[in-house]
Amino acid sequence: MDRIELLNVFCHVVECGSFTRAADRLTMPRSSVSLAIQELERIVGTRLLHRTTRKVSPTQDGLECYERCQPLIEEFDDLSNMFTAAQRGLSGRIRVDLPGRIGRLIVAPAIGEFLAQHPEIDIIMGVTDRSTDLIEEGVDCVLRVGTPENSFLVARQIGEVKLTNVASPDYLARHGTPCIPADLSDHSMVLFASPNTGRVEHFEWVASGQLYTQPVRGRLTVNNAEAMIAACHAGLGIIQIPAYDIQDSIARGELVEIMPEFRADSMPMNLLFPRRRERTRRVLIFADWLESLVRREILSTQ
Repeated sequence: MDRIELLNVFCHVVECGSFTRAADRLTMPRSSVSLAIQELERIVGTRLLHRTTRKVSPTQDGLECYERCQPLIEEFDDLSNMFTAAQRGLSGRIRVDLPGRIGRLIVAPAIGEFLAQHPEIDIIMGVTDRSTDLIEEGVDCVLRVGTPENSFLVARQIGEVKLTNVASPDYLARHGTPCIPADLSDHSMVLFASPNTGRVEHFEWVASGQLYTQPVRGRLTVNNAEAMIAACHAGLGIIQIPAYDIQDSIARGELVEIMPEFRADSMPMNLLFPRRRERTRRVLIFADWLESLVRREILSTQ
């Protein structure tokens, strides 16, 4: 292998945390991956990876090498694709993952616009509220609400999502309308459990720049925004939800906003990419299109 290929193998091992998964992503034998790392360590004169039976992680020198070699690989990829891409136009496959309601209600009805503009590009679109391992699952781009935690991903923040508190008119007629968070002790919420951790979210609000939380009770717990909204419509309890998800229901009188002075803090909305892949031209073009769509259909209507 040449030195660029060695660096590329090393980056995949760091991102996957495993020789075997990196070999699968690169479609090469595991032994070749191991030999590539040994050769790179010989060239740079230091140990780059901690190796255990369960996981591979970068040493301090490995982390520095990983950060330094990213621009080198990106520039080489750009140079390699510069002329062929201009001659062929955009082509290939993009794998993207989207939150359930955004994927179903916003992106799926509009995706034909992008496909018509780029007839040589195919889209594989996942629609899920769970966290996605972009590296292991081979995903090029995901749209997520919340603060990203994976340091091996590149985040492009495209805006902030406002949250609101709502209930159905039927629920409020039967149980009354809470005015302050302390009133929630006499009410029921449709509880939301993280699809990744199972942790049940508390009621949150911001006052004078400070975040407050309060445990709440409820007989129904869900891990999906669609189910939470449907349960709220059915009068099963109060929910905290992104405003864009229920603005049409509020306009039709199907849901009612409550305690507007006690809203949770806004959440960032990000496009996330594996390092290096965010500069692939077709992925960049798709990301620009998706950002424009989300800004127009969601963020501008809050």
